[in-house]
Amino acid sequence: MSTKKHLIYQSQYFALRTVAALVHCFSKDQNLHMASALGTLLHRMNKKRCERTEGNIRRSYPDWPEHHVREVAEKSLQHMLKVFLVDSMVTPRLVTPETWPQYVQLGDIEPMLDRVVRGKPAILVTGHCGNWELAGHILAVLGYPCVALARPIDNPLVNRYLLGIREARGMKIITKWGATPILQETLQSGGRVGFIADQNAGDRGMFVPFFGRLASSYKSIGLLAMRYKVQVIVAGAMRVGEQFQFRAHCFDSFGPDDWADQPDPLFYITARFNRGIETMIRSAPEQYLWVHRRWKSRPRHEREGKEPPARLIAKLEALPWMTQELLHEVLKPL
Repeated sequence: MSTKKHLIYQSQYFALRTVAALVHCFSKDQNLHMASALGTLLHRMNKKRCERTEGNIRRSYPDWPEHHVREVAEKSLQHMLKVFLVDSMVTPRLVTPETWPQYVQLGDIEPMLDRVVRGKPAILVTGHCGNWELAGHILAVLGYPCVALARPIDNPLVNRYLLGIREARGMKIITKWGATPILQETLQSGGRVGFIADQNAGDRGMFVPFFGRLASSYKSIGLLAMRYKVQVIVAGAMRVGEQFQFRAHCFDSFGPDDWADQPDPLFYITARFNRGIETMIRSAPEQYLWVHRRWKSRPRHEREGKEPPARLIAKLEALPWMTQELLHEVLKPL
């Protein structure tokens, strides 16, 4: 490692630890208020980030008036900073086996509880909406830890520090390097694996509908579900009001019986968990990270300026929830 890069890593780590120390000097409500103010400032001063956020919202909700698009964009950035600067720092300290009912309400999570209590394997899927790590944290607090796949942060000092926070209550975080045998062993032994599954998967990903447009998604979730014949559960923890209060909820749950008769089970599984994530986002659009470049990659036929291939159309038409109106929107080039 070069001296320059080492100094950069050290300065980033020092800044993070300074923020963490400041967070613990004030109450959670004061910190959330400050994070909200910083989000408003970011929305007003970072033009590029603001345009991307508003553009994604505008295309996802074409009927919304412009003032509502701007309002949700600002709240989205406020929420992002609340999660990064406050929630991530205080959750391990506040949400414990004794105190979790003070901060987390249990909504419709029967599908998830049924699997974990009976020791049945499951794939837990969520998106960058609400507090995306709290569901896994709650399971660990209740004595049912899961294994979560996450991309490591480039700065090893920051990565090691945040990893310690995320694993404080028993949740195990692994990276994609060497993850396959761990995930396989976990499912074979009746455990749970978790994915944050709304990232852009690149040009080689599987393109499925997401907010009326084709979006690239990773195939690994579907491949694991098919190989081990396990339930896929889409769940999240949504913030209630402006406080450090959340409501855990399952937005979809499906298993081998649902995809057994599908012409392309992998496409069905990938499309369905994306639909579940979309349902989650629609329940609280101001809590989603719209700044993500979710639709950056485009399918090959769009990149080459060609018509959608017949096999893609057939896969889309086979989805039980597909309508002609939605199909027409999905097949439009971005």
